[in-house]
Amino acid sequence: MTRKAERDNIKRSNLTDHRHIHYYIAAASTTGLAGIIHLALVVNAILHNVYTNTITLFLIGGIVQVFWIVPILKRWGRVWYSVGIAGTVVFIALWAITRMQGNPITHRASRVGPIDIATEVVQLAFIGLCIVILAIENRRIRKEIM
Repeated sequence: MTRKAERDNIKRSNLTDHRHIHYYIAAASTTGLAGIIHLALVVNAILHNVYTNTITLFLIGGIVQVFWIVPILKRWGRVWYSVGIAGTVVFIALWAITRMQGNPITHRASRVGPIDIATEVVQLAFIGLCIVILAIENRRIRKEIM
């Protein structure tokens, strides 16, 4: 069997295997929720005439997080899950850095509020779920190749 045929077989089995669908739904829900929270913060800032680089980051990041529902639910593959993890890690790192006194981004520590905590918990859940999905995908590929 050629590599392309193997990949096609794996893709077909991914779409018909529903044993682990709850992980995909949960991951899509967590990234979607994080994106909606970020977009809500953008709307709130606009309503208060606040336009900063942070708002631009939240707008772009929120749109990407909401979009990321599609590759998760359609099971586009390990590269997409890995990029989703990496992007979310960057988002969390930026948040953590801006909470430190004298940081290189804002030069002062921003406060930690309930929305911050909720957003970070949801994003950490997304990372954990994507790691589980990657493990499931790796196990499935190993089984199908053998």
